[in-house]
Amino acid sequence: MSVPYVCVTGGTGYIGCHTVVALLEAGYNVLIIDNLSNSSYEAINRIQKITGKNPAFEKVDVTDLSALNLVFMRYKIDSVIHFAALKAVGESSRLPLEYYRVNVGGSINLLQVMDLHGVENLVYSSSATVYGDATRFENMIPIPEHCPLGPTNPYGRTKRTTEDIFRDYSASKPNFSVALLRYFNPAGAHPSGLMGEDPRGIPNNLLPYLSQVATKRRPYLSVFGNDYNSKDGTPIRDYIHVVDLARAHLVALKSLPKGQCKEWNIGTGRGSTVMDVIAAFSKAVGRDLPYKIEGRRAGDVLDLTADPTLITKELGYKTEKTLEEACIDLWRWQSGNPYGYQTEDGEDITPYEEALVNGMD
Repeated sequence: MSVPYVCVTGGTGYIGCHTVVALLEAGYNVLIIDNLSNSSYEAINRIQKITGKNPAFEKVDVTDLSALNLVFMRYKIDSVIHFAALKAVGESSRLPLEYYRVNVGGSINLLQVMDLHGVENLVYSSSATVYGDATRFENMIPIPEHCPLGPTNPYGRTKRTTEDIFRDYSASKPNFSVALLRYFNPAGAHPSGLMGEDPRGIPNNLLPYLSQVATKRRPYLSVFGNDYNSKDGTPIRDYIHVVDLARAHLVALKSLPKGQCKEWNIGTGRGSTVMDVIAAFSKAVGRDLPYKIEGRRAGDVLDLTADPTLITKELGYKTEKTLEEACIDLWRWQSGNPYGYQTEDGEDITPYEEALVNGMD
């Protein structure tokens, strides 16, 4: 009897490829679906180097319903971990329709195909942005799962809308099981230095941008706002090592609540300001990194620190790695791969078309 696959949409992306490593190391059969629009086929080569195993791969866009259906026809799939989405907060304000088309429309397509093929297990990559500014409520920092939702940007609203769709679908299907994992701030890289975040263009997140400042690809870091109500005036975030985050998907997959939809925060419960992060990463690099204070950025909030009590109580999951470890691992990755999975000229190290010619797919 053939072993069924765990299908990982967006599996060549930053969090996706680390989760694929965790799945393969735990003995799962993995199928990656990705359109490679914001990632590289080289991530699969790195997965193979780390694990010694070969995940299956299909270059498919989740917004293409017919192509997605063909994949589910070709493979025996029993579970899905759904990462595929657009994720830049600032860009979502400029391109809201595209964010709804991809993030919400792609998720609806995925549900339709899962329904057609009787796949009833889903782990969804959600976000702490669904909470918005939790400081508007008393006693909601750190943020628990019962905090009222109120995303402040289109990206966060696509995540909240998709959560609602999965929740409603689960209520209509007695055996459909879904875990909604609300990430706080992923950080770091695989400890091997072989795999890490590889943003195309200008990075949208603090640590990837800071790492490009460290490699002199960017002249300095812009700090958006130093007048927040924090110890140094900069916003507070909960930074979770990407390896810990990947492990959370494994824990959730093994413990999916039968016929239920459950939300869990995935974070450390420890908040760090922007200046804390600059100090920690500068220490990892071995020198002070330049930054400039700018005005506040639209859609930003003061504090996004997780209360991770619920997942610890219900699933026994706890993070293990620190912000300092995340910075050390990130610098190992970035210093060894200054252009990520690309050459200095911006070309993929292993273009997908070349991989096909060489029989690597």
